[in-house]
Amino acid sequence: MASDPGLLRLMAGLRIVAAIGLTLGVLALLGTDVTHMVAGAMAAMVSTFAIREKNLRGQAITLACGFPVALAAVSLGALLHSRVVAGDLFFIALIFCAVYFRRFGDRGTALGLMGFQVYFVSLFVNATVDQLPELAGTLAVAFACSAIARFALVPETPQRVLGRLRGAFRARLAQLVTVQTKLLDAAPEDLDDVLDELRHHTARLHETALMIQGRLEDGAGDAATASLIQRRVADAEVSAERLGMLLLNARSAERADTLTLHLPHAPAPAIGKLLRQEDEATATLRRDLGALHLMVARPADANRGTAVAQIRNRLLGYRDEERMPPGATLAMQDVFRGIGEAARAVMGLRIALDGPQDESDDSPATTRSREELEAEDMSITGTVALAADTEKTSDDEDEDDRKGLDRPTTRAAFQVAVGSALAIVGGEFLSSQRWYWAVLTCWVVFLNTASTGEIVIKGYRRVLGTVLGVLAGVLLAGAVGNHAWLAFVLVLVCVFAAFFTAPLSYALMSFFVTAMLGLLYTLLNTYSLDVLVLRIEETALGAACGIIAAVLVLPVRTDSRTDELLATVLERLGDVVAGAVEQLSGGPAADLLDRARDLDTALDDLRASTKPLTHAIAPQRERRQTVRYLVALLETSAYHARSLAATAELVPYSKHVAADPRLGRAARRIAHNIDVLVAQVTDEDLTGTVESGASIAAMLETDGTGVPAANTVTYRVLRHLQRLDEGISGLARPLGVPVGQRS
Repeated sequence: MASDPGLLRLMAGLRIVAAIGLTLGVLALLGTDVTHMVAGAMAAMVSTFAIREKNLRGQAITLACGFPVALAAVSLGALLHSRVVAGDLFFIALIFCAVYFRRFGDRGTALGLMGFQVYFVSLFVNATVDQLPELAGTLAVAFACSAIARFALVPETPQRVLGRLRGAFRARLAQLVTVQTKLLDAAPEDLDDVLDELRHHTARLHETALMIQGRLEDGAGDAATASLIQRRVADAEVSAERLGMLLLNARSAERADTLTLHLPHAPAPAIGKLLRQEDEATATLRRDLGALHLMVARPADANRGTAVAQIRNRLLGYRDEERMPPGATLAMQDVFRGIGEAARAVMGLRIALDGPQDESDDSPATTRSREELEAEDMSITGTVALAADTEKTSDDEDEDDRKGLDRPTTRAAFQVAVGSALAIVGGEFLSSQRWYWAVLTCWVVFLNTASTGEIVIKGYRRVLGTVLGVLAGVLLAGAVGNHAWLAFVLVLVCVFAAFFTAPLSYALMSFFVTAMLGLLYTLLNTYSLDVLVLRIEETALGAACGIIAAVLVLPVRTDSRTDELLATVLERLGDVVAGAVEQLSGGPAADLLDRARDLDTALDDLRASTKPLTHAIAPQRERRQTVRYLVALLETSAYHARSLAATAELVPYSKHVAADPRLGRAARRIAHNIDVLVAQVTDEDLTGTVESGASIAAMLETDGTGVPAANTVTYRVLRHLQRLDEGISGLARPLGVPVGQRS
């Protein structure tokens, strides 16, 4: 559950295998020859994996529309079989339209993909006009079996997926608490490895939270439930990440930089007193981390009883600084308070996901926490309309209003068309029979890519996976021999492995697809080592043609793409911080968690776009380090912004959080610096200067009231603002923005 959140990869692989297996079974009963069975299997595969809509009605409509599209594609493929020039021109036009139709969302993408892939199937099996009636029947069987597999054999509803994602979130949260316990006990020489593991599990938890966010609209049932789950998941994520930071501080000789938790392979801070020494405070801390893990990991029906209630009461008592262990340092006291906040977040998550719990053994501290959660629930329910309006506004703002060649789908369509034309010409020189492999590779390297660098990396991975897959195909084809059904079984295994590993590694997917093709050629009695070597040559040619087209035709440089996304991240960071500070200062309530998730989504897009710059084959090592540092600074800033948003939403009903008008003045420098960075990245104004100077807390001393006492919520807010101020100022150096001292 933790390694495959929502079991999305498992279910996708099973659904495709079920569709192909059912198609093969029906065609075998009908006495279909092997060639048409291969065509049916490939049609069933594409009609299953092409659909990406989340609701069942949308999936059914797309599948119904896909059949006539597939029938038209295979008919035209058969009609143009003997007309080489006309067939090639139509293929290029089909490729252009298939990519252009992505502008119409998931359905347009799916129908374009079906049209292209089924036309490719007609080329693969050398379809002719005489075969059209049997091919049409084969397609009908394939689409019908795909529908049966999707809606009956391996059904998937948004509610079911969301339920499994929530379980995955709890599982990953429990894993993170386990790693945090390891951080407590790690020897100095092992601390770097434990920190890497902590970063990994923190990122996995964040990934699952975003996946839940993407499924709430369809799977939660109503807006109030969706808002409640969103709030509780955000609380748990923020409290868990903060607990890791507090533990790192407790292990350090001095306060650790938050950046340490987000910068890959950053060295561990200097170690202070070893917490492995068995004093009472350390033993209690270790025990309570285990108790927190118990609260997270136990199933809902087992998370009852007096013993569990006592554990919950003890942990929640730390929120009010009850029963702090004697001898605990200030840093360790922060950890205990962090455990209390995490326990509260876990209890809120349990209530939101599993309903009311037994309250008979509650302590006063637990009762207060429940009252706070109930007040928050009422506030969430009362602001659902505001959330809906905000979402609508956000959707309107996110709509791509670019026209003509500036629209990404239009640009990509021209690029793919030109690259495919080059691939057809070059592929014909390599083989007049298998030239379409080059076109297929050119097509796929443009899928889900948005810049030249991404296309280069994807082409490299496809070639690597193909080379290794050819070796596997040789071994499998030799082992199968003339056993057709054994070959079909192994084809199903390769298909499952390809789609199960696709989100993890494109190279692995290419490996399994190429191994599967070796088996298909065996079934078609066209297998030879020369054919598989030709597959490598055609794949390399197609990747090269795609890269050439991306470089020469309406190119989108990786730098330009990352600058555009960087500006978006900074703008959304500014929105979250401004909204949180306004609410913390006593301003009107806003849907801050939606803003925070918009920030996280933009940051994920930026992280993906920088992968070509940080990949091992990227030539400039210093540039790779700079990009990693910049993304880590943004991740750190996003963490502090999420924390501010979560704290700000408590203001209207919490007894622990009160508005402080001074915070608005303290955040002005942050807002100014974000504006300067955005202007620099977008080339609107290159003369701005990032301001630095006194700390955020020191800026509040000018009114004579002094800095709030440590351990208060206002003090925590100031720490987040200070880290944000430092992080945003830190972005100035890699972005080439001058830093000036504020007078």
